[in-house]
Amino acid sequence: MLKTNELNQIDQLLEDITDYVLNKEITSEEAFDTARYVLLDTLGCGILALNYPECTKLMGPIVPGTVVPNGSRVPGTSYCLDPVRGAFNIGCMIRWLDYNDTWLAAEWGHPSDNLGGILAVADYISRVRVSEGKEPLTMKVVLESMIKAHEIQGVLALENSLNRVGLDHVLFVKVATTAVVAKLLGGTKEEITNAVSHAWIDNSSLRTYRHAPNTGSRKSWAAGDATSRGVHLALMALKGEMGYKTALSAPGWGFQDVLFNKQELKLARPLDSYVMENVLFKVSYPAEFHAQTAAECAVQLHPKVIDRLEEIDRITITTHESAIRIIDKEGPLNNPADRDHCLQYITAIGLIFGDITADHYEDEIASNPLIDILRDKMVVVENKRYSEDYLDPNKRSIANAVQIHFKDGTSTDVVECEYPLGHRFRRDEAIPQINKKFSANIQTHFSQKQAKIIQEVCSDAKSLSNMPVNEFMDLFLL
Repeated sequence: MLKTNELNQIDQLLEDITDYVLNKEITSEEAFDTARYVLLDTLGCGILALNYPECTKLMGPIVPGTVVPNGSRVPGTSYCLDPVRGAFNIGCMIRWLDYNDTWLAAEWGHPSDNLGGILAVADYISRVRVSEGKEPLTMKVVLESMIKAHEIQGVLALENSLNRVGLDHVLFVKVATTAVVAKLLGGTKEEITNAVSHAWIDNSSLRTYRHAPNTGSRKSWAAGDATSRGVHLALMALKGEMGYKTALSAPGWGFQDVLFNKQELKLARPLDSYVMENVLFKVSYPAEFHAQTAAECAVQLHPKVIDRLEEIDRITITTHESAIRIIDKEGPLNNPADRDHCLQYITAIGLIFGDITADHYEDEIASNPLIDILRDKMVVVENKRYSEDYLDPNKRSIANAVQIHFKDGTSTDVVECEYPLGHRFRRDEAIPQINKKFSANIQTHFSQKQAKIIQEVCSDAKSLSNMPVNEFMDLFLL
């Protein structure tokens, strides 16, 4: 059973999260610098997603035509929304293409999902303050909130596996967003603790929409839903709504007994800035992160096999346990959400085209019979060392290897990649590509003039940090 504070009978985990968001000073320059790149990469991916009608159809106000005084702006649009709906809109667009940062541990997920709630609330607060003649929040506050949301979600994920009990990782998004947003709104220790308790006892999404035979587009808006729910719960707590001191540990009725198989929730390490410093950037390909290194291997093999695809007898993919459990798929793939979470499909695309883009998951390309022919020839096996290194906190590898065997008995070399381009070990190599990716993404939506202004502001770390949030958000308005 989770330890409680004996004097006040409050679950210790609730107090630890509240104390962290209220009192911890973030001093890591690496964390702030990484947070700036996460901000750019996340917004860039969101802007790119605005080219996909299946995403944009979900956006805007619940009631068409609604405009909120001092409302949150949604980048790349003209929407002005209440912060709850604003959080959903931003959260939906930044997660739609599954093309930005990732965290892999006992639980996986995307800590940048919290940016939906953080930006919406920080923008709303800033506009209200300006209307009252007060100083708005600066982007440094946003960056610090990102670091703390990353840390809460990521450290919870280190040893607490939601997926093994059938729950979706966006629960950790809801918890993290609730905590940092309640702090942004000026919550007291009691109010923040109350808000976080609600996040735990709130409804928890099942992973149904991430797995066959039900893989579907909800996985692309589930995080937007979670971060917006976090904003909603924080706002309720700030109005004085009571909390639940043993929301986690209450016998028979708490989160642990009801939804976590009677396991104790743990913080694997003190909350600081570890997650932001070690977060994974999805630099090269819009594919589920467990397949990123397989994608790199396949693209590397492309020129060696492109003229011999019909001669292939067998394709061996050597991987780690989490990839086998999550994205090892056989049989029909029914939609883009199904395909970008299939190790074999991603590998086939890399071998055939020598690149992987979001369009490769759409029906037009997926109808190419060669893709399924190659998938049928793939054998997926686990390398125990890969699985161990995946969980090693000093390595955090995401290893894959691919080898092609031909009908004449020859084969390619085994092409192995243990650390994807976005890994901390390859950060210096990745930064130029992250900047290039951001530039390319925003140019899909904005005029050259507006895109240039955005890039100039975002490239200057000091100016960006000192910029009022509302002015930053205005850069992205249409």
